[in-house]
Amino acid sequence: MNLNFLKSMVSGFITTILLIGFTTSAVSATNTSVEVRKEVERLLNDETFMAPIIERGINSFILKQQAKVESDKQQAQAKKMRNLRPVSADTDHIYGNPKAPITLVEYSDFECPYCKRFHFSAKEFVDNSDGKVNWVYRHFPLSFHNPGAQKEAEASECAAKQGGNDSFWKYTNLIYMRTKSGGKGFPVTQLTKLAEEIGLNKKSFEKCLNSGSMAKRVGDDFANGSAAGITGTPGNILVNNKTGRSIFLNGAVPLQKLNAALKQLSK
Repeated sequence: MNLNFLKSMVSGFITTILLIGFTTSAVSATNTSVEVRKEVERLLNDETFMAPIIERGINSFILKQQAKVESDKQQAQAKKMRNLRPVSADTDHIYGNPKAPITLVEYSDFECPYCKRFHFSAKEFVDNSDGKVNWVYRHFPLSFHNPGAQKEAEASECAAKQGGNDSFWKYTNLIYMRTKSGGKGFPVTQLTKLAEEIGLNKKSFEKCLNSGSMAKRVGDDFANGSAAGITGTPGNILVNNKTGRSIFLNGAVPLQKLNAALKQLSK
């Protein structure tokens, strides 16, 4: 904000007001000009008069700039969200009504403490939606949480390979209940034991996990999340499957915010 420019604007405004006042008082044009100039100079040099005007001007400028930055950010995010991979029952893990009109697509990291918190909020959100919302879980293991987050993601895919969609969600729920988060929140050596807890075959699970065959699947989720504008976890996109409209919800948003977004997207 240019203070000289602001003072110039204020000066012009004050001059106009004073001229009107003096003119209506029938003062001569020459005297009016001199008196107005003096009064303007006095007011411009009066800190108690100028300070609040300058402050309001600066605050107004800052608010406009912030609004522009936020608007530009939202437009850029909306553009990236077009890259979101369409939900497919053949490739995605879907919790809830497969034909729900609204889908919560979450890109998540098993070792992220915010994802751990959000996981149970998302479940409650879907469970209380009366079939209006389903939930798609996609992997986005952050590098500073690896190798734990990556191996846990691969393990969940091995659970799905052997036991289907239900096993994926049982395994995922168990990891989030057991991990302490942070990258080393759950021992990688215990991933097979976790699979046994939900009734999966130990040898088949170990073979899948040790082969690294699910690394590409996890990587594909991560790549698509990045293309869709996800930079951290949990990264959530709420999608209206009928209209194609979507809302980006960054972080472990509370249930209240999820419900507000659902209401907005359902209009």
